[in-house]
Amino acid sequence: MGGIIQATEQESEAGKPQGTGTQTLLRGLALLECVAAGIGDVKGIAARLGTPRSTTHRMLVSLVAEGYLHHIPYKGYLLGPKLIQLGMKALEQRPLVAVARPHIEALAQATGDTVHLGVEDNGEVFYLDKIPGTRGLEMRSRTGQRMPIASTGLGKALMLGMAPARWTTLHALLCSPDAPPDRPRPADWPQFEKQMNGYVAQGWAKDLEENELGIRCVSAPVRDGRNLVVAAISVASAVPYMPDDRMDTLGPLVRATADAISKDLGWIAT
Repeated sequence: MGGIIQATEQESEAGKPQGTGTQTLLRGLALLECVAAGIGDVKGIAARLGTPRSTTHRMLVSLVAEGYLHHIPYKGYLLGPKLIQLGMKALEQRPLVAVARPHIEALAQATGDTVHLGVEDNGEVFYLDKIPGTRGLEMRSRTGQRMPIASTGLGKALMLGMAPARWTTLHALLCSPDAPPDRPRPADWPQFEKQMNGYVAQGWAKDLEENELGIRCVSAPVRDGRNLVVAAISVASAVPYMPDDRMDTLGPLVRATADAISKDLGWIAT
């Protein structure tokens, strides 16, 4: 919190004059930041903004009237419905591929490996983007393709945002008689569950040739401003380039890249 407040203070300290309209706008936005941070009473907000209580109260009344704030008698002020609507619009106007592209391009350049971006769609992984690596390797993944969730690195990263009860169903789909005969068989359920719990604890996941023989990958979930997993990224390469120790080194790097994308989507680390 406090970006707007700090900016206002910095301009004041620098002696830069501000118009009345600009000051009022910045104070109103700073007031919203106060409420978002949990300061919900007139006294506390006035103290934080450095404004008289009467002025603070007038701003609060105006923001409640416009739907930006909600007032609960004897409890204080909360963010209002209009901010929720604006927040949803902001999410809609942040196209995932465009936001993620510079991050995954940088990751592909740094690692030399293929980087994927995907989302869940009807119980499958849908590949939104793919940045080829520099090693000249070919793998069957491609933009617009669908893959089973529980066998792919992207899918496992997406599963980190799901209730564990759903893992069983997704794992069972891999063991179906209808599964393609050329697809590697998954680990049995106790081993799979143990792996997933470990991935949850570290915040990133692995694909150990479970989707394509000879290909390993490291993946991590992407979250939005609601702290929901909305996508995943992965770094994939051939087994010789993905020994266990390198995968363990790549894990935090992939997670950091996913977190950077998440922050651009409005996620706040806790």
